[in-house]
Amino acid sequence: MAAPWFEDEIAAAVSPLLQGLAVEVVDEIDSTSTELMRRARDGRAQPVLLVAQRQTAGRGRMGRPWQSAQDAREPASLTFSLGLPLMPRDWSGLSLAVGVSVAESLDPSNQARIALKWPNDLWVEDRKLGGILIETALPQDGTAERYLVIGIGINIGARDATAMSVAPAWLTQWRPEATASQLLREIVPPLVAHVLLFGERGFVPFAERFAARDALRGREVQLSDGTVGRCAGVGWGGELLVQSPAGMKTITSAEVSVRPSPLNE
Repeated sequence: MAAPWFEDEIAAAVSPLLQGLAVEVVDEIDSTSTELMRRARDGRAQPVLLVAQRQTAGRGRMGRPWQSAQDAREPASLTFSLGLPLMPRDWSGLSLAVGVSVAESLDPSNQARIALKWPNDLWVEDRKLGGILIETALPQDGTAERYLVIGIGINIGARDATAMSVAPAWLTQWRPEATASQLLREIVPPLVAHVLLFGERGFVPFAERFAARDALRGREVQLSDGTVGRCAGVGWGGELLVQSPAGMKTITSAEVSVRPSPLNE
């Protein structure tokens, strides 16, 4: 018998904040985010949580692939996308706010040291536990709201590091009984609440919480344009602050990618 995914329970848990959320679980799909973007372009902009037990063409930031890890008995990764209409005053910092929400759900006391690597990765001891992809679609009905798609992938079981630029981490290293469906039930209700809070107030309510898990602050980083500097954290709008020889640089996720230099300790 297939493991339960708690679809009705999740929909009921978020209904006070987001009514009409459809929770769908599919065995296999190319990409949950791609599918929700297709629907939005076709004019279907209802709130949806789409979960895949296996993705064949999952995507990360800048088009990088994100493939589901497979296990014979239980999905070894959790891959899902949340789609909903949203009209924040400023989109800046949304991926960071989502990262804060997911990290706090998986590791509320920060005992496992889940860190957030700007702008969209969850790290454990400099190894990648998961990633976040934010996309939006233009509305079809002329309203000011855009359709937001948040794609999330989290490693649950062990992953092969072959061809990965960053070594993987996985949740069962400290939560051996964790399952994909259990984690979905833990993550989604607070995620919906946090996304709606972001829609009302932007990144400010999440800034200090992100700072508490900032993987880059105080470390030497190299920007994709070759600039080297020391990360000074993030600003109130979620922008990365890097002290370079030429002065403080303010970086947005659309401009550069960042990779830390090895730890000196």
